[in-house]
Amino acid sequence: MNTDNSSFERVEEFKYMETTLTNQNSIQEEIKSGLKLENACYHLVQNLLSSNLLSKNLKIKMYRAIILPIVLYGCETWLLTLREECGLRVFENRVLSRIIGPKRDEVTGEWRKLHNEELNDLYSSPTIVQIIKLRRMSWAGHVALMGDRRCIYRVLVGKPEGKRPLLRPRCKWEDTIKMDL
Repeated sequence: MNTDNSSFERVEEFKYMETTLTNQNSIQEEIKSGLKLENACYHLVQNLLSSNLLSKNLKIKMYRAIILPIVLYGCETWLLTLREECGLRVFENRVLSRIIGPKRDEVTGEWRKLHNEELNDLYSSPTIVQIIKLRRMSWAGHVALMGDRRCIYRVLVGKPEGKRPLLRPRCKWEDTIKMDL
């Protein structure tokens, strides 16, 4: 790809912001590795998250400060499929159910796990998918303000040469931003 006085070679993948970007817009492996890191971090602090000695507010602050930043590093460039969004929500609900704990049924007096809707009601902050969308929008605004002298802006608004394959076109980052709006 040539832009002004610069030329870029075509590569299969490259690292940007500790995120591996591929020519197929495939970030499944990146999300899987982020979830593996998050799982490892979660297992290190799970005893604290289920402890009765700490308040729920403190546990939620620990989740936001320790666990979330690990998985969300570089999420501004992600193009999430429904399967990946579901996997992120499953992980978040597992952590929140550990933090909030079971609830005693008022009628039967038995302990039960909270449903996902109940967890979301008790956890008043945005969900992990909403945070990713907000960060993506913030990054898009940052890139849009860069101006046409910056390479990243030209890559965002540029139209690559050549033909796309005949199959269903893959979702572009720009299309994801439009859907987020």
